[in-house]
Amino acid sequence: MKSQSDFYLPSLDGIRACAAVLVFISHAGWGDAIPGGFGVTVFFFLSGYLITTLLRMEYERGHTIDFRNFYLRRVYRIFPPMYFVLLVVLLACALGLTAQRGDVAGLLAEMTQVTNYYILQVPHPQLVPFTGTYWSLAVEEHFYILFPALYLFCARRWRNDRIAAVFLALCVAELAWRCLLIYGWHVSDDWTYLASDARMDSLLYGCTMGVWRNPALDGVRRDRARWQDGAVLAAALALLAFCFLYRDAQFRATWRYTLQGVALFPLFWYAVRYPHWPMFRPLNTAPVKLLGVLSYAFYLSHLMWIGAAETLVRGKFAVAALAFVLTVAFAYAMHRLIERPFAVLRRKLHQPRARHAPAASV
Repeated sequence: MKSQSDFYLPSLDGIRACAAVLVFISHAGWGDAIPGGFGVTVFFFLSGYLITTLLRMEYERGHTIDFRNFYLRRVYRIFPPMYFVLLVVLLACALGLTAQRGDVAGLLAEMTQVTNYYILQVPHPQLVPFTGTYWSLAVEEHFYILFPALYLFCARRWRNDRIAAVFLALCVAELAWRCLLIYGWHVSDDWTYLASDARMDSLLYGCTMGVWRNPALDGVRRDRARWQDGAVLAAALALLAFCFLYRDAQFRATWRYTLQGVALFPLFWYAVRYPHWPMFRPLNTAPVKLLGVLSYAFYLSHLMWIGAAETLVRGKFAVAALAFVLTVAFAYAMHRLIERPFAVLRRKLHQPRARHAPAASV
C-alpha cells in the first residue's frame, strides 16, 4: 500500500475545480440559475471521502490513528490560507479600498470557526467583507473534531461494511433531524443549509464510500455489462436533476441534501475508478487539475475579486471574466507562497513515526 504522503486519487482535483467554478459562477451573478450550494455539497462529499480514505490507510497500516498528526495536518491545510485572506481583506478595509465593513464579533467568529452559527444566531451579522463562504469551513472543522475518534472506535470493532452501515444510519438520523427542524419546529431553511448539526451527512456519505467499496482501495468485480454502468450513472444524474428542478422549499431544506449525497456516490465512484472513461477524462486534463489544486485558495478569495472587478468594469460577463482571471492569479500566488510550504509539513506528518528496534540480547 502506498504511503499517505504520495497517495493520489484520480479525478478528485478535477471535481474540486468543477465545484469551485459552480460556486464562482453562482456568486458572479447567476445564482438563480447555477446551483452554487451544490458546489459546496460536492466539496463536503469529497472531503469526507478523502479524509476517510487516508484514515483507513493509516489504521490498516498500524491499527491506530495519530490524532495529534491528524489535527496538525488540518491546521496546516486550512488555517494559513484562511487567515491570509482575512488579513488581505482587513488591509483593504483599512486602506479604504472597500466601503464594506464587518465588526469584531464577525471577525472573531471566523477566526474561531463558528461562522455558520454566528450567521444564524446574530440578528444582523457583520462578517469581514467578502468572506461569506467561511461558514462551510466551520461545518467541516466541527465534523472533524469528532470524526477521527468515531472512525477509530468503529474500526476496532467492526468490518468495513458494518462501519458503512453505522455511517449510513447516522445519515438517516441526520435526515430525520432536518425533517424535525423543518416540518416539526418550522425553523428557517437557513439552519438546515448552514448549521453543522444539519449538514454532517453531506460529509458522511463521502465517508461511507471511504470504507465501503472504496474505488481506490477495494477490488472491483467486473461482472456488469457496460450498459449497466451507464444506467447507474444516468440514474445518478437524473436524481441530481430532480433535486435542482423540484423547488418545494421544505424538500430543498430536508430531502435534497440526502438525495444529492446518494447521487454523488456513484458519480465519485466511477470518476475515481475509471478516470480514463470519456465522461471523466476532462477532469484529469492538466488545466482542470491545476484549477483543482488551486481550488481552496480560489474558493476563499473569489468573492473579494468579484467585488474588485465590479468596481473596475461594467456588465455581468465582463465582471465574471475579470474576476476569474484575478482569482486564479491570486490563488496561484497563494498556492506557491503559502500552501506549498505548509504542504511539505503535512507530508512529513503523513510519514509513519519511526519505531526504535529493541536492543539485541548478548
